[in-house]
Amino acid sequence: MARELRQHHKAKNHAKYTCHMSLAEQSGKKTVIRNARLIDGTGAPETTADVVFEDGIIREVTPAGKAPTAHAHRIVDADGLLLTPGWVDIHTHYDAQATWDPWLTPSSWHGATTVVMGNCGVGFAPAHEDRHEWLIELMESVEDIPGSAMTEGLTWGWRSFPEYMDVLDAQPRVIDVGTQIGHSPLRAYVMGERGASNERATVEDISLMSKMVEEAMTAGALGFSTSRTPIHRTKAGDVIPGTHAEEDELFGIAQGLAKSGGIFQFAPEHKILPVDEWPWMRELAGTFPNITVSVNLNQDDAAPDVWKQVLKQLDEAQRDGLNIIAQVAGRSIGVLMCLEGSFHPLAFHPAWQEIAHLPHDAKVKALKDPTLRNKFVNEVPRDNGFFEGIVLSRLWKMFPVTEANINYEPDPKIDSIDALAAKQRITPMDMVYDQLLRDNGKGMIYMPFFNYSYGDLSMTHELLQHPHTRNGLSDAGAHCGAICDGGMPTFLLTHWVRDRQRGPRLQLEMMVQRQTQKTAQMYGLNDRGVIAPGLRADMNLINFESLTFDMPTMAYDFPANGRRLVQHAKGYEATFVNGVQIVAGDEFTGTLPGKLLRGRR
Repeated sequence: MARELRQHHKAKNHAKYTCHMSLAEQSGKKTVIRNARLIDGTGAPETTADVVFEDGIIREVTPAGKAPTAHAHRIVDADGLLLTPGWVDIHTHYDAQATWDPWLTPSSWHGATTVVMGNCGVGFAPAHEDRHEWLIELMESVEDIPGSAMTEGLTWGWRSFPEYMDVLDAQPRVIDVGTQIGHSPLRAYVMGERGASNERATVEDISLMSKMVEEAMTAGALGFSTSRTPIHRTKAGDVIPGTHAEEDELFGIAQGLAKSGGIFQFAPEHKILPVDEWPWMRELAGTFPNITVSVNLNQDDAAPDVWKQVLKQLDEAQRDGLNIIAQVAGRSIGVLMCLEGSFHPLAFHPAWQEIAHLPHDAKVKALKDPTLRNKFVNEVPRDNGFFEGIVLSRLWKMFPVTEANINYEPDPKIDSIDALAAKQRITPMDMVYDQLLRDNGKGMIYMPFFNYSYGDLSMTHELLQHPHTRNGLSDAGAHCGAICDGGMPTFLLTHWVRDRQRGPRLQLEMMVQRQTQKTAQMYGLNDRGVIAPGLRADMNLINFESLTFDMPTMAYDFPANGRRLVQHAKGYEATFVNGVQIVAGDEFTGTLPGKLLRGRR
């Protein structure tokens, strides 16, 4: 099959193989994958192997050509394709999408077979009926998911978190999904307007929040999440509920979490993390040893070397027996700026207000007018501190997207708007203007927001090798108008293992392990993440040599024609979830074997 698939990919028409067996036909059938380049997820060296699975469970892993094929319902000749466990993405925001969309894209396009949502303190349960609109606005503001899409698409039908999980459980889906209970909806549910406006919680409030977290964990939640960064704000400009929660509130909630054990995940203020957050983090981890404290770690331009201190504190915490880990991204957190998106340089110019209300095509037509162009290009408000601070000071890290494959590690001295404009002897704003108007106003500019202060991915290279960091922060399902990072698991192979030019690469076996066994174990999902007998048959069969991305594009495929940036992968010849093939030749087979995860395994 795999040999035929690769021939299809090389053909001019790029014909796609589609598996026509139904879920019922695939379930319970013995399948043998032969002659695969096996990367088993443990970090062990690559081998050539056969893998046998049946009833969703891996039964045998043998040297190539040794697996018994008698009575096999299906034999797949991998013909040297890469066989890995399915990716386990622990940082997504499908909390709304999971109630209406069985496909959970983009993650399922990129080989993810398990995703965890409910991160950064936001979500939709528990929820009183009169808080529905408020929760939608909060998610829209923090995670840039279209409010109209959530309003039309959310099914609701719950108040408590266990009831929310019941609704999720009834939804058919292509991959497995686990969830966490968020601080903001919990606070608003228990405290009402006091909680929404960040008033201090009373002893009674804390007791009830702790009880509800315990109930969520008993129902199968994988953890609790909160946010302590000023970046996360409501539409009114206030920090979201829980941002300034006192330690008694955090420890009270952790007490409810500790009854089952799980993850205490939070988004910190990156500039001050080592000073303000570590004392309570250490105390909490010491008080509740069956909790894993998971803190997001990104590099902020305002404090570019804080990450080095964090790694030292991680090492110290682990030496002291404290279960604290840092969740890190596989690349920069990159903003894709375009006229259809949430963020682009022209929007910060005063002249933008003249056309901001127009539909896209009318905007493009107006921008082609020489008079308006002159305002944007030659009447640059350098006395406008906001425009200067947001746009002019960042031209060194803005990069035109013009290649067939977007460059995620560009050189500011060569590839930036600043450098290219100087080389062409034009003003940077001329280049910004022309780039955004490319392709009838669909041109894009890539701007690494976090993790690019050094002008390369050297920091990320260090973080990806640290024993106390875990891969996450893809934010799949979120930041729909600005960020398109759901393909980070694919990027670990394409960039870090195969293609990187601006620094050393990383070992294939380690990169696979970091996105499979390591992330699965962190959430107690010990039935997956490794290709070994007795574990789940969640696997990817990958054409490693041709694995790549499509260019990011803006799609309008959410409910209410909601927009989102999307990016498909190419090279996933097959993806299996619980032994059922969900992808063949980069296309869905139509089967939906995914389930809601309830609790640690």
